[in-house]
Amino acid sequence: MWLLIAFLAVPLIEIALFIQVGGAIGLWPTLLIVVITAILGTYLVRQQGLMALGQLQSRLGQLSDPTEPLAHGAMILFSGALLLTPGFFTDAMGFALLVPAVREYVFKSVRSRVKVQSFGPHGQSMRRDETIIEGQFEEVDPEPRRHQGPSGWTKDDGSH
Repeated sequence: MWLLIAFLAVPLIEIALFIQVGGAIGLWPTLLIVVITAILGTYLVRQQGLMALGQLQSRLGQLSDPTEPLAHGAMILFSGALLLTPGFFTDAMGFALLVPAVREYVFKSVRSRVKVQSFGPHGQSMRRDETIIEGQFEEVDPEPRRHQGPSGWTKDDGSH
């Protein structure tokens, strides 16, 4: 339901803002602002995205939890989509998501609502299962099989 409201409200807000700003400063300055914000937003998204990628690589290299840099990267990607969408409201939301403090607040807000279960190596749960018996094994190469002719399941009529 919230998504439907957003799809209806955002275009209406953008149209109202275009009418207000265009009436105050004129058509060409309004269009110039939209183009400049798209160009500036693209540059800032690239810079922030590279920083988030560096943080992600650092976390992966340290074998620590990459959740936060991944979330920041997703928010930066979303801000890029907002900044490339023409409009003042979407530009304001896009620029807001480029501020690290805003992304941190959004991340903590979403994180408090999501339950995360940790997994260990090979997708195993970190919870110890009492039915597992640990032990050691040694792999032994089986003796090579000797060819003894047909198995008896088929007839060998010698017409190969």
